[in-house]
Amino acid sequence: MNGLLKSKFELIIFDLDFTLWDCGGTWCDHTTPPFHMTDGSLYDAAGRKIELYPDVRLILKKLKDNNKLTGIASRTYEPAWANIFLEKLEIRHFFDYAEIYPGDKTLHFNKLKKKSGIPFEKMIFFDDEIRNIRDVTALGVTSIYVQNGIHRELVEENFY
Repeated sequence: MNGLLKSKFELIIFDLDFTLWDCGGTWCDHTTPPFHMTDGSLYDAAGRKIELYPDVRLILKKLKDNNKLTGIASRTYEPAWANIFLEKLEIRHFFDYAEIYPGDKTLHFNKLKKKSGIPFEKMIFFDDEIRNIRDVTALGVTSIYVQNGIHRELVEENFY
């Protein structure tokens, strides 16, 4: 992570579904409310476990400890549910910016640029969908394809 911390990037942005968390093999807007905590784990009404990938807290804490700005860019038809997950999984406080709603990722990024004042060239984005990687890369954002959830090695290998 030292490479990321010393990098030119001023805003590190993450997608949610299949990047930071897995919602029992589906997207957050395909889960079933109400959501509840049982024995420290988050579940939907259908019994799907909503869980962070193992390195998420480590990555986010390290970025925050080093005063890096972080953001979320997530396309979902149920933004309220995504926000519930962020709160219940206790990671909301790690993010300085959040664009969570239906729509194209370029809309998310244009709003992030306007709110943060940070140019696209100083942003990096992690997502599990190639179409989003293509769209955001075309804006000038460095975009990293995530497979099987974000992990420390993926973050590190892109900055050394």
